[in-house]
Amino acid sequence: MPQFPKREPDIVALADTMVAGFTAHAADFPSVTVAALSTALSNYKSQKQTKENAESQAQIATVTKDVKLEALAALMKNDLKLSEVDTTADPEKLYEIGWGPRSQPTPIEAPGSPTELHPTAEGQGTILLVWNKPTTDSGGSVRNYIIERRDQQQGGAFGAWSLVNTTYNCEINLTDQPDNVRLEYRVKAANAAGESMPSNSVSVVLP
Repeated sequence: MPQFPKREPDIVALADTMVAGFTAHAADFPSVTVAALSTALSNYKSQKQTKENAESQAQIATVTKDVKLEALAALMKNDLKLSEVDTTADPEKLYEIGWGPRSQPTPIEAPGSPTELHPTAEGQGTILLVWNKPTTDSGGSVRNYIIERRDQQQGGAFGAWSLVNTTYNCEINLTDQPDNVRLEYRVKAANAAGESMPSNSVSVVLP
């Protein structure tokens, strides 16, 4: 046995078919008043059209409203710029119009030091270094990390620190590193304000 449809388009399609069938075969369905069904279907379609017209008008009204808002905002921004010029000597007066003086830019602070630098893998001329980013309360945000190395010289003293590589991550795999000599590595965090103090250093001898 067929089931009555649940979706609106399916209900309307069935109603159209029923009206057409009752009209064409009235003698077969004497108990049905097709005029009532046809009127109900017509009333629905009329109301549906009214709703669609209203939605179309609402969309047009929304677009028009947005255009008017953009024009208003553009005029407001221009007036605020003029007002900022007018009150250069006393910017506090901008509060009178619901605005205020421009805030001074916050100076950028150099990052804090990376922590817990340690090697996690070593191979022939290679080393994987991993570290933790600076704590959030230790300085500014990090743009990148600078990896430095110094080599042990004859006599046991170490040479100067030199740049090895840079990275945006908290780890780096270094290749083509000197072997059979003691090496020390450290990491610095950097941003536009400068470099952090170095992390702890780690000492290795690569095979």
